[in-house]
Amino acid sequence: MTEYILEANNLKKYFPIFGGVFSRVEGYVKAVDDVTFKIRKGETFGLVGESGCGKSTTGRTILNLLKPTGGSVTFNGKVIFDVENKHTLNKKETRALRRNMQIIFQDPGSCLDPRMNVASLIGEGLLEHGLAKKREIMDKAVELLELCGLRGECVHRYPHEFSGGQRQRIAIARALALAPKFIVGDEPIAALDVSIQAQVLTLMQELKEKLGLTYMFISHDLGVVKYFCDSTCVMYLGSIVEQASSERLFSNPLHPYTKCLLAAIPKSNPRETKERIILSGDVPSPADPPKGCKFHTRCPQAKDICKDTVPLMKEIATDHHVCCHLY
Repeated sequence: MTEYILEANNLKKYFPIFGGVFSRVEGYVKAVDDVTFKIRKGETFGLVGESGCGKSTTGRTILNLLKPTGGSVTFNGKVIFDVENKHTLNKKETRALRRNMQIIFQDPGSCLDPRMNVASLIGEGLLEHGLAKKREIMDKAVELLELCGLRGECVHRYPHEFSGGQRQRIAIARALALAPKFIVGDEPIAALDVSIQAQVLTLMQELKEKLGLTYMFISHDLGVVKYFCDSTCVMYLGSIVEQASSERLFSNPLHPYTKCLLAAIPKSNPRETKERIILSGDVPSPADPPKGCKFHTRCPQAKDICKDTVPLMKEIATDHHVCCHLY
């Protein structure tokens, strides 16, 4: 029996749009709209899509960093929130959750306080949760830094004294300080040079195997996701359109949007030819998404039914789900 560490069901996150003289709510930006997925314990789950599709909002909502509009999330069999049934964790339960669920942000420069040295940055969470005494912080920080490939004597330095790749290693060390079971990587390598990206990915893979971690890896770089993730979920305009194992999804994409994304991946061999798929039009606004299938306004294979009827998620093959009227 497959053991899932996290399950999200019909997850929604809407942001209100205020307007008029009295700043009344005139509509909503549907950043995450009825998203459902499961993450197996010990796997790396990839969430991909173009900018603005709701990837980062999904990651922050399942961590309860953003208040959900609808749906439910279960972590290790415990319900984090269930909006419809008005269930949420109390303050004590939320603190315990923070220890097991951490996040690595995209830009380490903005998420590390420039006024704190590395030892304070890493030790802050340990002190807050009572996992170490003040005199033990220095040793813990040195241990975590060395685990992430940095020298222990760096604990006295400040974030501005490090390169971008080194700052991201510090951010990873800080995320590991509370010994979490699940980590959301919100495009953790997007701000790094290509050579440094490979080093950070290798580090994350080694940490996963050594510490038994589960990752949710958010990215718009499908080449990286193919290499790094065990399974992949494709989002478009706040909704999931396809989900499968990475091997199956990259070898046999089904949804027209997935095919377009894969066609945009640069080839390492310049002489290799491939079919180019050019999408027409712009991405619709999440404040006013199209009726029916959200992708039909740009889809080269759209039918009449796509304009009026929302497609349902179907399992086409084992663990391969697609949301499209073509199937």
